[in-house]
Amino acid sequence: MHIALLVNARIPVLGYGGTERVVTWLGRALLEQGHKVSLIASPGSSMPGATVIEVGHRALQAHDFDIAPFLSPGVDVVHSHRQLWVAPPVPMLWTLHGNPPPGTLLPDNTIFVSANHAKRYGHTAFVHNGLDLAEYQFRDTKGDYDLFLGRLHSVKGYRWAVEAARRSGRRLILAGGWRPSFRRGISFVGSVQGERKVKLLAGARCLWMPALWDEPFGLTLIEALASGTPVIGTRRGSLPEIVSPEVGFLGDTVGELVEYAGRIGEISPAACRAHVERHFTHHSMAASYLELYKVAGQPTCPPAYPPTPST
Repeated sequence: MHIALLVNARIPVLGYGGTERVVTWLGRALLEQGHKVSLIASPGSSMPGATVIEVGHRALQAHDFDIAPFLSPGVDVVHSHRQLWVAPPVPMLWTLHGNPPPGTLLPDNTIFVSANHAKRYGHTAFVHNGLDLAEYQFRDTKGDYDLFLGRLHSVKGYRWAVEAARRSGRRLILAGGWRPSFRRGISFVGSVQGERKVKLLAGARCLWMPALWDEPFGLTLIEALASGTPVIGTRRGSLPEIVSPEVGFLGDTVGELVEYAGRIGEISPAACRAHVERHFTHHSMAASYLELYKVAGQPTCPPAYPPTPST
């Protein structure tokens, strides 16, 4: 099958970029499974094994962007990671990675990244993100710190993580985008990427994900689990689909999360890694998308997706 992946960004990303990394992993898996991939992306992009078509970033961002002139001969389906208002001459799917305003009407060919994400917009089709395990380091023996990794924004719940660390007397490392001031025992390390991020994830006793909004997916969840690091979070958005009881704890209050912090030793790092190996690799993500590619453009597309692995 020949798939055209469209993303209005540079691939691979320099620094943080959740969508860009998902597209990189998806393209890699499709190529490894013997499919042909064309990548249409911003200048400077690369994807070994794929045909790369560079398009100016301003053009890619335009509301009236027409992908047709950039399609290679023989493309079977366009998989876009931005909404297209000009329909291509071949079947198309669009993966929504964010949260548009409530009540936003989305086209029938929209694919979401979790069941909760789809349900909130009146849809059913979703594919969980997956990662390349080769990029993550598994550690069975953990360090003396907990980790919060993400934007230091109120909806991400970092204040809950700080409060829980205070109550439980645990050392917490915050890796995020701006520098606040905290008491002793809270370390702020700024944005982290590459090897430093991999090591922080692998060494943490747990990842704190006390989301106070409805996470569409939450890529850091599976990054932590791939590293053998359990998760403590809230029951918001996609978290109940991804964090099953054998890999972490979910609660509704800071008090509950503090209690769970004392039980984190009950979680096996090997079970966390195995959970990702079973459900959240780039190959499992690609296999799910391939099923949707096969029926793209048909009246029944996209079909209702099967139940999540954790249900």
